[in-house]
Amino acid sequence: MQNSGYITKDYSPFQPGQPVAVEFFVGRKKEVEELLAKVRSALRGRLEVAFLTGERGIGKSSLAAFVRYIAQREYKILGLHTFHGGVTSLEEFVRRVFDRLLKESLGTEWEERVRSFFGKYIRQVSLFGISVEFDAPERDLRRLAHDFVPSIRNLLKRLQGTKQGLFLILDDINGLSTSEAFANWLKSLIDEIATSPEPLPLFLLLVGLEQRRQSLIQRQASLARVFSILDIPSWSETESKEFFQRCFHKVGVTISEEALQLLVQYAGGFPVLAHEIGDAVFKIDQDNYIDRQDALKGIIQAAEVVGRKYLEPQVFQAIQSERYRTILKKITRTFSGIEFTRAQLQKQLNEEEKKVLDNFLRRMRELGVIEGDPTHGRGAYRFTNRLHYLYFYLITLRSKKK
Repeated sequence: MQNSGYITKDYSPFQPGQPVAVEFFVGRKKEVEELLAKVRSALRGRLEVAFLTGERGIGKSSLAAFVRYIAQREYKILGLHTFHGGVTSLEEFVRRVFDRLLKESLGTEWEERVRSFFGKYIRQVSLFGISVEFDAPERDLRRLAHDFVPSIRNLLKRLQGTKQGLFLILDDINGLSTSEAFANWLKSLIDEIATSPEPLPLFLLLVGLEQRRQSLIQRQASLARVFSILDIPSWSETESKEFFQRCFHKVGVTISEEALQLLVQYAGGFPVLAHEIGDAVFKIDQDNYIDRQDALKGIIQAAEVVGRKYLEPQVFQAIQSERYRTILKKITRTFSGIEFTRAQLQKQLNEEEKKVLDNFLRRMRELGVIEGDPTHGRGAYRFTNRLHYLYFYLITLRSKKK
């Protein structure tokens, strides 16, 4: 049965490209409990250092943000979720951490304690409603990086009675992971805390791709034994269904079981794709009831968006060869599903394309477009998710029309 009335589309419960809001967070019970256990351990005075990893779009930042929310609500811990996109220097890293701390304190009962802790480094601003920012000269930032541990100890002493420890999330660390200075600073920080007779209730959580962890280890080999590694899997079918149902219910929209199954199938367990699909379907729907037709239209639209946002910059710039692009089009033109085999594909290629086939397959695997399909034996492949396959299929259709 369709819902009556028309709901405005000004607000979408989906948030493409952003960490999911707490009320729409689903699943990850095992991972949440593992991280909360480390929060509790840190509050008992044991230093905890972990690396939260997983594929692009799997929801790493959302999980970290959700755990921070729960940790602050359930335990007396100060949670700081800091983002370091483009940061390569220790000085800028430290500035962002302390600036986040200052902004988190605004309007709290412990704001004045933080203000007195920062003293002369607070600058008053009025841009976009933000009233303060951390403003220290570079020479002082270098000193703060060197004295990070005693600074944190001093901060927590000032916050005694309101906060019992620090949960520091370092997210978007692409630049920092290539910095030898940061890798060495991180190892020194851990050693300083571990060898001190005075415990420091700190949980340090780094968030990034596995390549970022490996990059840090290349610059400081001792970090290999430091991190507890938490690798996030894709959503289960049940978790995917729960996510879509919760989001649509929030805005009074009903979805048929058939349409729901399509959305789950094409999201492939990736939160980033679920948000793109859900947002497209929500905006296409006109009667507050999502049927199969709405779902299909939204999936096609989402495939275009995902292709432009995530695949074109990643894939097409990396495969300049026209033969590579032709092979990609022949895969979607020849095979009706997301699976294919090398032997079947080779039959569709000309002699020039056959010469580069193995290099093409290796490059596509490196880029995360395809993966080996062990269920069908050696030489079998599949697209990592249906939405990527659909995007390349749409490109093929457009090429045929031209």
